[in-house]
Amino acid sequence: MVSMTRPAAADAAPQSRPRLKHPDGSPIRVLVVDDEPTLTDLLQMALRYEGWEVKTAADGRRALALAREFRPDAIVLDMMLPDIDGMQVLSRVRQDGQQTAVLFLTAKDSLEDRINGLTAGGDDYVTKPFSLEELVARLRGLIRRSMLTASEEEDPRLVVGDLVLDEDSHEVSRDGEQIDLTATEFELLRYLMRNPRRVLSKTQILDRVWNYDFGGKSSVVEIYISYLRRKIDAGRKPMIHTVRGAGYMLKAAE
Repeated sequence: MVSMTRPAAADAAPQSRPRLKHPDGSPIRVLVVDDEPTLTDLLQMALRYEGWEVKTAADGRRALALAREFRPDAIVLDMMLPDIDGMQVLSRVRQDGQQTAVLFLTAKDSLEDRINGLTAGGDDYVTKPFSLEELVARLRGLIRRSMLTASEEEDPRLVVGDLVLDEDSHEVSRDGEQIDLTATEFELLRYLMRNPRRVLSKTQILDRVWNYDFGGKSSVVEIYISYLRRKIDAGRKPMIHTVRGAGYMLKAAE
């Protein structure tokens, strides 16, 4: 049984929505990994309708081989696979040096399961059953954030105290020490650094970083703020602050 729901408008995407492509005009590449053939067939059809090139894999080992060969811009990755689980697949993809955006599929709706997937380096998750419309929307957001775009400003660097973010190279450092971030962590930090000493609500962050227009869960903001704190503030004076009942703020360490 396929654990997903089809939206009412699944058979026709809005014609006014621009198609997402690489700057050179080549199609976005997506790898779908799931052992349910009906589900992968539906996802392949929906993503190809977006104009993207799609390949599928039914197990972890095939997924790893395709990831190395296909070099996808994004991977839709089921956590439960017949050979090695999705988190092991992602770990090996990262070991290969690929910073591909990863959207986890999970049949579990527990906070622990979601945290484990994001801790492993995933950028987002969708819980089964899900709608094709929601999955494609989230995937589009991930791909936009992961694609390197030239900054329109003369200086591509954002600087707050001893924290530096380069929008061109996607490099981040604090006090000269390099910090590795996922695509979503980078986008969240960029939003915070573009608004120093300003309190940003969870709703504002969801709208700006995740582009959710279908009621995204605020818990994902809390999870990613905690990940940024581990990487940005660990062993240092904190820069990311919680303002109870209001949101989050980033400011130079005092």
